[in-house]
Amino acid sequence: MNTTGPSTPDLQTLLNLFYPVTGQLGQFQEVNSSEMPADYARLLDHNEHMTVTVEEFHQSLVDVHVLATQVDEAHYARKILLSRQSDDQVVQFGIVRLCFDYLDADIQVEIEAQKIPLGRILIQHNVLRQVQLANLWKIKSGEDLSKLFQLPVDSEVYGRTALIFCNGEPAVELLEIISLVKA
Repeated sequence: MNTTGPSTPDLQTLLNLFYPVTGQLGQFQEVNSSEMPADYARLLDHNEHMTVTVEEFHQSLVDVHVLATQVDEAHYARKILLSRQSDDQVVQFGIVRLCFDYLDADIQVEIEAQKIPLGRILIQHNVLRQVQLANLWKIKSGEDLSKLFQLPVDSEVYGRTALIFCNGEPAVELLEIISLVKA
Protein backbone atom coordinates (compact mmCIF):
# COMPACT_ATOMS: atom_id res chain seq x y z
CA MET A 1 0.00 0.00 0.00
CA ASN A 2 1.21 3.46 -0.89
CA THR A 3 2.07 5.59 2.12
CA THR A 4 3.06 8.69 0.15
CA GLY A 5 -0.51 9.60 -0.86
CA PRO A 6 -3.12 11.04 1.46
CA SER A 7 -3.79 8.95 4.56
CA THR A 8 -7.06 10.79 5.16
CA PRO A 9 -9.12 13.19 3.06
CA ASP A 10 -9.02 16.84 4.10
CA LEU A 11 -12.53 18.29 4.46
CA GLN A 12 -11.49 21.85 3.63
CA THR A 13 -9.58 20.77 0.51
CA LEU A 14 -12.66 18.92 -0.77
CA LEU A 15 -14.98 21.83 0.04
CA ASN A 16 -12.68 24.36 -1.62
CA LEU A 17 -13.00 22.50 -4.92
CA PHE A 18 -16.56 23.79 -5.35
CA TYR A 19 -17.21 26.17 -2.44
CA PRO A 20 -14.91 29.18 -2.02
CA VAL A 21 -17.19 30.08 0.91
CA THR A 22 -17.68 26.90 2.96
CA GLY A 23 -20.82 28.22 4.66
CA GLN A 24 -22.59 28.17 1.30
CA LEU A 25 -22.72 24.35 1.66
CA GLY A 26 -22.96 24.21 5.44
CA GLN A 27 -21.31 24.44 8.84
CA PHE A 28 -19.42 21.27 9.79
CA GLN A 29 -18.83 19.86 13.26
CA GLU A 30 -16.98 16.59 13.78
CA VAL A 31 -18.99 14.04 15.80
CA ASN A 32 -18.81 10.44 16.98
CA SER A 33 -21.22 7.80 15.76
CA SER A 34 -22.91 7.78 19.18
CA GLU A 35 -23.83 11.46 18.70
CA MET A 36 -25.78 10.73 15.50
CA PRO A 37 -29.36 9.51 15.07
CA ALA A 38 -29.32 5.72 14.59
CA ASP A 39 -30.25 5.69 10.88
CA TYR A 40 -27.52 8.22 10.03
CA ALA A 41 -24.96 6.19 12.00
CA ARG A 42 -26.04 3.06 10.12
CA LEU A 43 -25.67 4.85 6.79
CA LEU A 44 -22.34 6.55 7.51
CA ASP A 45 -20.30 4.71 10.16
CA HIS A 46 -18.76 1.87 8.13
CA ASN A 47 -15.98 1.05 5.69
CA GLU A 48 -18.18 0.20 2.70
CA HIS A 49 -19.23 1.96 -0.50
CA MET A 50 -22.02 4.46 0.09
CA THR A 51 -23.68 3.42 -3.20
CA VAL A 52 -24.30 -0.08 -1.85
CA THR A 53 -25.23 1.11 1.65
CA VAL A 54 -27.72 3.73 0.42
CA GLU A 55 -29.29 1.31 -2.07
CA GLU A 56 -29.76 -1.33 0.64
CA PHE A 57 -31.20 1.20 3.11
CA HIS A 58 -33.65 2.68 0.62
CA GLN A 59 -34.35 -0.64 -1.14
CA SER A 60 -33.82 1.09 -4.48
CA LEU A 61 -30.98 1.46 -6.95
CA VAL A 62 -29.63 5.01 -7.20
CA ASP A 63 -28.74 7.27 -10.11
CA VAL A 64 -25.90 9.76 -10.14
CA HIS A 65 -26.43 13.41 -11.15
CA VAL A 66 -23.21 15.31 -11.74
CA LEU A 67 -23.66 18.98 -10.82
CA ALA A 68 -20.14 20.23 -11.56
CA THR A 69 -16.68 18.90 -12.41
CA GLN A 70 -13.15 20.14 -12.03
CA VAL A 71 -10.16 18.63 -13.78
CA ASP A 72 -6.47 19.39 -13.39
CA GLU A 73 -3.29 17.52 -14.29
CA ALA A 74 -3.50 15.31 -11.18
CA HIS A 75 -7.19 14.97 -10.32
CA TYR A 76 -10.74 14.64 -11.58
CA ALA A 77 -13.31 16.00 -9.11
CA ARG A 78 -17.06 16.18 -9.21
CA LYS A 79 -19.95 17.42 -7.13
CA ILE A 80 -22.85 14.96 -7.28
CA LEU A 81 -26.26 13.94 -6.06
CA LEU A 82 -27.53 10.38 -5.74
CA SER A 83 -31.28 9.87 -6.13
CA ARG A 84 -33.45 6.79 -5.75
CA GLN A 85 -34.59 5.25 -9.02
CA SER A 86 -37.90 4.35 -7.37
CA ASP A 87 -39.07 7.96 -6.94
CA ASP A 88 -36.13 10.26 -7.86
CA GLN A 89 -35.81 11.36 -4.19
CA VAL A 90 -32.34 12.83 -3.51
CA VAL A 91 -30.65 10.72 -0.84
CA GLN A 92 -27.02 11.88 -0.93
CA PHE A 93 -24.77 14.81 -1.85
CA GLY A 94 -21.11 14.21 -2.50
CA ILE A 95 -17.80 15.68 -3.53
CA VAL A 96 -15.42 13.14 -5.02
CA ARG A 97 -11.78 13.72 -5.98
CA LEU A 98 -10.01 10.96 -7.89
CA CYS A 99 -6.41 10.45 -8.85
CA PHE A 100 -6.67 8.71 -12.23
CA ASP A 101 -3.05 7.52 -11.95
CA TYR A 102 -4.41 4.59 -9.94
CA LEU A 103 -7.31 3.62 -12.23
CA ASP A 104 -7.31 1.90 -15.63
CA ALA A 105 -8.26 3.93 -18.72
CA ASP A 106 -11.57 2.09 -19.26
CA ILE A 107 -12.62 2.92 -15.70
CA GLN A 108 -11.69 6.57 -16.23
CA VAL A 109 -13.86 6.70 -19.36
CA GLU A 110 -16.86 5.30 -17.46
CA ILE A 111 -16.39 7.76 -14.60
CA GLU A 112 -16.09 10.72 -16.98
CA ALA A 113 -19.27 9.57 -18.80
CA GLN A 114 -21.10 10.60 -15.59
CA LYS A 115 -23.84 7.96 -15.95
CA ILE A 116 -23.03 5.40 -13.22
CA PRO A 117 -22.27 5.96 -9.51
CA LEU A 118 -18.55 5.61 -8.74
CA GLY A 119 -18.97 2.74 -6.29
CA ARG A 120 -20.87 0.67 -8.84
CA ILE A 121 -18.17 1.28 -11.49
CA LEU A 122 -15.38 0.12 -9.15
CA ILE A 123 -17.39 -2.95 -8.12
CA GLN A 124 -18.31 -3.89 -11.71
CA HIS A 125 -14.65 -3.66 -12.76
CA ASN A 126 -13.56 -5.81 -9.81
CA VAL A 127 -11.11 -3.16 -8.65
CA LEU A 128 -9.51 -4.31 -5.41
CA ARG A 129 -10.71 -1.56 -3.10
CA GLN A 130 -10.69 -0.67 0.56
CA VAL A 131 -12.93 2.09 1.90
CA GLN A 132 -11.46 3.88 4.91
CA LEU A 133 -13.83 6.02 6.98
CA ALA A 134 -12.03 9.17 8.13
CA ASN A 135 -14.47 11.44 9.99
CA LEU A 136 -18.17 11.78 10.75
CA TRP A 137 -19.79 15.22 10.53
CA LYS A 138 -22.91 16.96 11.80
CA ILE A 139 -23.79 19.62 9.24
CA LYS A 140 -26.01 22.65 9.56
CA SER A 141 -27.14 23.10 5.96
CA GLY A 142 -26.21 26.27 4.12
CA GLU A 143 -28.08 27.75 1.17
CA ASP A 144 -26.74 25.38 -1.47
CA LEU A 145 -27.18 22.14 0.49
CA SER A 146 -30.65 23.25 1.62
CA LYS A 147 -31.66 23.89 -1.98
CA LEU A 148 -30.24 20.54 -3.18
CA PHE A 149 -31.96 18.61 -0.36
CA GLN A 150 -35.12 20.80 -0.44
CA LEU A 151 -34.73 21.63 3.26
CA PRO A 152 -34.87 24.86 5.25
CA VAL A 153 -31.49 26.58 5.77
CA ASP A 154 -29.83 25.43 9.01
CA SER A 155 -31.39 21.95 8.84
CA GLU A 156 -29.31 19.28 10.57
CA VAL A 157 -27.93 16.50 8.38
CA TYR A 158 -24.93 14.20 8.70
CA GLY A 159 -22.04 13.15 6.52
CA ARG A 160 -18.61 11.64 6.39
CA THR A 161 -15.23 11.95 4.78
CA ALA A 162 -13.60 8.77 3.52
CA LEU A 163 -10.76 7.51 1.37
CA ILE A 164 -10.93 4.66 -1.14
CA PHE A 165 -7.76 2.71 -1.82
CA CYS A 166 -7.84 1.09 -5.27
CA ASN A 167 -5.39 -1.76 -5.73
CA GLY A 168 -3.62 -0.54 -2.59
CA GLU A 169 -3.30 3.09 -3.73
CA PRO A 170 -5.15 6.12 -2.23
CA ALA A 171 -7.18 6.86 -5.35
CA VAL A 172 -10.41 8.52 -4.17
CA GLU A 173 -11.18 11.18 -1.55
CA LEU A 174 -14.83 11.58 -0.58
CA LEU A 175 -17.22 13.89 1.21
CA GLU A 176 -20.63 12.20 1.46
CA ILE A 177 -23.69 13.86 3.05
CA ILE A 178 -26.99 12.06 3.60
CA SER A 179 -30.24 13.99 3.19
CA LEU A 180 -32.87 13.70 5.91
CA VAL A 181 -33.50 9.99 6.28
CA LYS A 182 -36.77 9.15 4.55
CA ALA A 183 -36.90 5.40 4.00
